[in-house]
Amino acid sequence: MKDYQNILNNIKRYVQLTPEDEQQFISIVRTTTVKRRQFIVQPNFVCSHQTYVVKGTLRSYFVTDEGVEHTIQFAVEDWFISDFNSYITQTPASLFVEALEDSIVQQISYKDVEALCAANPKFEHFFRLVAQKSFAFSQRRILSNLGKTAEERYLEFYNLYPSIVQRVPQYALASYLGMSAEFLSKIRKRLTQKS
Repeated sequence: MKDYQNILNNIKRYVQLTPEDEQQFISIVRTTTVKRRQFIVQPNFVCSHQTYVVKGTLRSYFVTDEGVEHTIQFAVEDWFISDFNSYITQTPASLFVEALEDSIVQQISYKDVEALCAANPKFEHFFRLVAQKSFAFSQRRILSNLGKTAEERYLEFYNLYPSIVQRVPQYALASYLGMSAEFLSKIRKRLTQKS
């Protein structure tokens, strides 16, 4: 049971669970290790799992026709990651989800989640709240990208997630923030000189 305590605590931030509810959820969770640079989602394949990070760092990204990478999301301990559009619609993915560090993850399949939600309204409520929160975050990110300078975006991210800034490669952080790695390097250098 203790191997599942973190993911259960995540759920319990949104809904109350009985011991029976916990057992019901645990029965659909699969724990696996993912090596650095290993993909758990790739374009053109249907994303059949949501992934919860127990230990490590992952990122989701897409690649343009010109070969430019755009990071969509990072995930560290206690965060979920997936190609959510592919997962929800059960259509081919457009994103890669890659481990940036050797990681331990827990995965739940679309089929099992749907059956669990049909059997237990608490989990339907949990997944709806998480989807709403994710949508709200995405909207805030779009507004930030449209309304803030590159330096303001970097500082906002740094202030919210200083440990992620330290853990992810500069090229991945730059692509998340919508700039080149060289430009991010200049911003960091300028900020260091100011302090």
